[in-house]
Amino acid sequence: MPEQRNDRSGFDPEGSQNSGNETTGSSPAGSEEHSFWLKRKERLKQELDFRDDEDSRMLVPSSLELGPGAVDKYVISKQIVRMQEPRRLTHDDLDERRIIYPESRNRALVNRFRDLRTKLLEVSGGNNFTLVVSGASSGAGSSFVALNLAAAFAFDQAKTALIIDCNLREPSLHSTLDVMPETGLTDFLDDPDYDISRILYPTGIPRLRLIPAGSRRETPGEFFTSFRMKQFLQAIRRRYPDRFIVLDTAPISESPDARILTELCDYAMLVVPHGKITAATAEQAATAFNPDKFVGAVING
Repeated sequence: MPEQRNDRSGFDPEGSQNSGNETTGSSPAGSEEHSFWLKRKERLKQELDFRDDEDSRMLVPSSLELGPGAVDKYVISKQIVRMQEPRRLTHDDLDERRIIYPESRNRALVNRFRDLRTKLLEVSGGNNFTLVVSGASSGAGSSFVALNLAAAFAFDQAKTALIIDCNLREPSLHSTLDVMPETGLTDFLDDPDYDISRILYPTGIPRLRLIPAGSRRETPGEFFTSFRMKQFLQAIRRRYPDRFIVLDTAPISESPDARILTELCDYAMLVVPHGKITAATAEQAATAFNPDKFVGAVING
């Protein structure tokens, strides 16, 4: 586990270490400025390491909060490509689980999720975001939509995606991805000293990580309304500007969880099962979301 640091040394122009090619003291102003930028870029390379164990620091105030333009995008993209995958789901595995991938023969399905990804990026102005996905009823297929949307974002080698199973009553994502988690979201939220790297799991899909639900609880709303949940969601979005976060929740018709989480996230999406509920029921479910954050409904079936 990497040591946590609260300093912002990656952006300290007066750091004590200099590279062997840098000069100080009598250098012209232009050389000093060039030296400063070289030094800052080198330190950014050290700071922006996308190994899983680096995620344990995401609740530490990040240097990324200094403002737009402070991050070398090339360095970020290069580190994302190097993300380790201890295992890979084969194309047959993905087909069996109904998970899209760039080479899938089901082009129609792949293109639907690519189109959905594009529309969401247009809404967000190209920025990363947190998105709640909830079903209008039980069996609507929100987990299917949430997982494939996250996979679509992970298609891009310059981006990563994180899917969080917030359906604490009936979690399913770990089973779909064939992950056997020892801990998950509720364990992290329940313990202020819990290391977040313990709940991040590789999925077998490049650049896509899973946070499973964790221990089942009868009162998930108490976790989702906690300050730690709010802090957690803010931190994971700010820490990595190329990571898109999707939260799969219980049906909005059966639980207040989706409404609670929508207030903490950027957007919300409704999944409507084709031919299984009335238009009035779908409309009632849609109006349950904060209208300022509701981006629309997806018909699944």
